[in-house]
Amino acid sequence: MAGDCVPEGQDLKELGEEELWELINDNRHRISLGARPCTLIPYLRQARVLNEMDVDEILSCHNLTNFSMRMSYMLDLLRTQGRNGAVALLESLMINHSTLYTQVTGRKPSIEPSNFSGLIKYSELTEHLVRAVTGMQKELQEARCEAGRMSSRCASLESEIGQMMEQDEKSRCLQSENERLRRHLCSLQHDVTKLKDEKCDVYMRYTAAIEEKSAVNMHLHDLNLQVYQLQTELQKARTENEFQKRRSLRCTSSVDTPQLQEEVKSLPCQLVKAHQDILAQDLAEAIGSQAELAEQLRCYREEGEKLLKEKQALLDQKECLNLQVQQLTLDCKMHQQKSIVIQNQMRELQAERDQAYLSRDEAQGTIARVFAEKDTLRSQLVELQEHVFSLQASRNSRGQTLSCDETEMQLESPRSSCEDCPISPRRRLRRMDAVNPMSMTACNPECEDPTASSIRSNNAEPPGPDSLRRREEALYADRSLLEQAEADSLLDGFVFIPNVMSEEKHMSRLSSANDGSLSKTSAPPFLMRSRPKALRINGRVLSISFQGEALLSQLAVIGGNKTGVFVHHVTEGSAAHTVGISPGAQIVQVKYQQNQKALRMVLEDSTLEEALWALGQVTGPCQLSLRPKQNDYEALLQQLQSNETSSGDSFYVRVNMSLPAGPNGTLAMSCNDILHVTNTRPGGTEDSWNASQVHPCQLLDLQSGTVPNYYRAQRLLIHAIEEISFQTKKSQKAWRVVSQNKEKAVRIVSTGRQGRNPLWISVEDDKAKSADSGDSSASKTFMSLMPYTLVTPHYPPICRPILLLPSILGRVLDKKLAGWQGFQLCEPEVLSSSEHAVRLQRSEILEESDQDRNCCYTLQSVEKVMKKGIHCVLPLGLDCVRRLHRAQIFPIIIFIGQSARTARKLRTKLNRHSQSEEQLLACSRSEEPLLDKLPCLYHSVAPDSWCDQASLLTRLRTIIWEEQKKIVWVEPDLW
Repeated sequence: MAGDCVPEGQDLKELGEEELWELINDNRHRISLGARPCTLIPYLRQARVLNEMDVDEILSCHNLTNFSMRMSYMLDLLRTQGRNGAVALLESLMINHSTLYTQVTGRKPSIEPSNFSGLIKYSELTEHLVRAVTGMQKELQEARCEAGRMSSRCASLESEIGQMMEQDEKSRCLQSENERLRRHLCSLQHDVTKLKDEKCDVYMRYTAAIEEKSAVNMHLHDLNLQVYQLQTELQKARTENEFQKRRSLRCTSSVDTPQLQEEVKSLPCQLVKAHQDILAQDLAEAIGSQAELAEQLRCYREEGEKLLKEKQALLDQKECLNLQVQQLTLDCKMHQQKSIVIQNQMRELQAERDQAYLSRDEAQGTIARVFAEKDTLRSQLVELQEHVFSLQASRNSRGQTLSCDETEMQLESPRSSCEDCPISPRRRLRRMDAVNPMSMTACNPECEDPTASSIRSNNAEPPGPDSLRRREEALYADRSLLEQAEADSLLDGFVFIPNVMSEEKHMSRLSSANDGSLSKTSAPPFLMRSRPKALRINGRVLSISFQGEALLSQLAVIGGNKTGVFVHHVTEGSAAHTVGISPGAQIVQVKYQQNQKALRMVLEDSTLEEALWALGQVTGPCQLSLRPKQNDYEALLQQLQSNETSSGDSFYVRVNMSLPAGPNGTLAMSCNDILHVTNTRPGGTEDSWNASQVHPCQLLDLQSGTVPNYYRAQRLLIHAIEEISFQTKKSQKAWRVVSQNKEKAVRIVSTGRQGRNPLWISVEDDKAKSADSGDSSASKTFMSLMPYTLVTPHYPPICRPILLLPSILGRVLDKKLAGWQGFQLCEPEVLSSSEHAVRLQRSEILEESDQDRNCCYTLQSVEKVMKKGIHCVLPLGLDCVRRLHRAQIFPIIIFIGQSARTARKLRTKLNRHSQSEEQLLACSRSEEPLLDKLPCLYHSVAPDSWCDQASLLTRLRTIIWEEQKKIVWVEPDLW
């Protein structure tokens, strides 16, 4: 179909870099399955878009298990070469896979010699192949001999490592015994403390009893004193009575009146009777109170005797406890001596292990030097062989005349083949590069930018002792190597913008990234991207210039990316206060000088974490652009005071790793979870965010907690990849088996472009505006692992299309699924050659149909079914997803996991469609790694969740019903 069409519109050589790579990415799935890296590499090597290290990594990496993964990885490497990589890839497809080239570009392949630049002449190709084969055979024999010697050496080293592991196991046993003794000692100390507390309680009760006894004695003494006073008064009354009686007798001389005598006689009787009644009553009361006091005194004496007995028992118990304490003290001293001896032994073991590591490093260094010398000798041997071949060729072809320039080129080609020639006369044997995910910089001899970030090291030297020690410390101590990697990558996201209006030119990295001026405590921005020069700065903006030394000590800020960053407090007497900066002003941007370069940071849409980091970089004169927004500032303050929000930050991210729940409210995360980040600086901390899990069907926050911020999560992701990379082959196989039954723990997402990340700061070098944007250092790109990717919610208003994977199984189940009510199969359209070319240019063609040459599945056919309010079943592959997303159509992607047992259940259905079980399993293995590159979530069906086709279809109906209700989260295109 596409092979007969006449190319219309622009030629491929006239297309820009973004258009070429957009065309390739749309057909990435087709290229990965239809092309072979081994057939394309020779031409790509001639075109100088791949070097020997890239080819060796593509063909020899153990992580790339099939040709589809190798082809996909080769496309990622070619993407870093820009437009040259895209053109070379299309030309190689035109040579080796003309049909695939026509399907990708919609143009006829042209194989005229003038269309291929830089190729070897056909007359010289056989000679080069003979030389390469001869050299490779000799190198293969030498490599086998060397491999035998190295295997014996590795066996001896493995035995030494086994001995060291046994010693390490013994040290672990000693440590566990030491911990057990410490726990036992702590329990004994706890018992002693408990006994001391009980003894203190007994002493307190005894003291209280003594105080009560003293109070009773004092009360008894007072009562005795009152009795004595009453007796004294009674005696005094009796004496007065006798005195009055005698006086009255002396005064009775006059007896003239009988009445007076009678009164005198009756008066003493009355007085004595009344006095006796009073004394009798007082005596009875005194006797009663004295008996009561005597009873109380007797009770107190009995209680005092009991307390004395308890005191004696406590004294005896105290003596026993003192003996036990002395015994425990002796035991503690003995355990301390034992622990000191064990620690000394552990130090000796540590020293012996370090010595063993040093010996191993020296051996590896010696091996590396031997390899380097062998490489030199091999190069010299190849040069001599080439010289001999040239002499033989000149002797055999004496009748033919060669020009002086060609003869000189033949003589010098062996010498320059290792440096400049895109195809070397031999394929140099190289060892596998050591994968070190903790290293964020790749030492590429062809790269002029030493700050290029990568997770692979291309250095041929073995790891030194410092590297191994840092690796050990990273596993057990403070992750010093990761902190250094963080400090090296703090300014990776800040870029100089020579020409921000041109999207075809690469962004150059900040030249001060390697100066080491940033401390590891300063937190760089979360996710940054370059922004175009057309800034969203509206309203009245005031620019103020002043001395910004220690700017964060002069003013405090609040807010975030949702509300804007506002000045909250200004220190009195500071330079900011002097120039008139007041709370309530929004900070739009800041300009300052750093390393003799003028930098500009736009803070209009930045998070609070980014704003604090950016303002902390100001160390001299600066210029702040402020916009007065007092109403928005007061509204933010009211929300913060009423606890409606904790900051002005608000964005959604997709998690690309799994972390368990931790202390202090750390939120558990799983791969592909959606989090709502509400505060990037909770409580002033620099390494955590406040986030909440999001309801799958509604935009509601569920469980909240703290999560690692972007750079701490990046370190954890690198550490997880490092642990996986350094496993042995046996443990790797076991891990693969376990990983099939569990959820994905890590999703590898990397970015090679700085223009697609969500929360950003624009840094512009004013001096570089007039410089040439085509500088080689500016065109270098870098790759960075992303623990979080920004996502945006979408709410499809109608039924979403259905895409079943693997594609072979989807072809089998599509018609069954389309037979249900509410589902319809997408039908292809018949297009003419001109119409096909126009729609292909507009990216409206989703995939070519196998039924007819002029049939293809278009975007309009999908929209036609969706307008009916039913699900459109797509009999397509993964290439259609990005095209549908551009049209705001978000399909439901369901991947049905396969195993040998499940493939046998579908044998009959596969045979009807001329497919086999092996083809189904191969398609599943090739398409499953490509799912992580999709910009949206997908649903995976476990192989053991269904037993036959009927149960599988029922399971699919339930999944479609659940996925239709969910929010669609889409992340931006990172490449």
